[in-house]
Amino acid sequence: MKKQQAGFTLIELAIVLVIIGLLLGGVLKGQELINSAKVKNMVSDFKNTQVYIYGYQDKYRALPGDDANAVAHLGATAIQAGAGAGNAVIAGAWNSGVNGTAPTDESGIFWQHVRLAGLAPGPTSGTDANYYPTNADGGRIGVQSVSGFTGPAGLNGAYVICSAAILGRFAKQIDIT
Repeated sequence: MKKQQAGFTLIELAIVLVIIGLLLGGVLKGQELINSAKVKNMVSDFKNTQVYIYGYQDKYRALPGDDANAVAHLGATAIQAGAGAGNAVIAGAWNSGVNGTAPTDESGIFWQHVRLAGLAPGPTSGTDANYYPTNADGGRIGVQSVSGFTGPAGLNGAYVICSAAILGRFAKQIDIT
């Protein structure tokens, strides 16, 4: 009489567990690479926004969004900042304005000015659904003067670059970078 096998041998179970472990390790390592790429992209966004400000200042001797001569510098399609234009303050909250409606404050007009100046990619029409840039996780990126930001006092002429939807673990990596 032949004995029939009732289950898996210990070697077969060990092989299956090793395969599962390798797959899990690969997935976790892949996720770590994706997260690292997101952080590098966010850091790049912050650095590029600084380049936009300094490049615009070098080219036009004014701040993007706050340029009192934006139409002369950028053409008739440029949105001219209202009261306070040319006062060296990017007025308005970094996250003001809504996609699909034309920006009304300097922090929103900022993006049109740097794009019309050829410094940044993206749509120049404030009514475009993709007018306001986003980070790698879909959070909005913006700029405003420190004077309108709850932060250290006495930093006139300073600006903050802000971004929404950055997870805590990404923020720590961004700080380290």
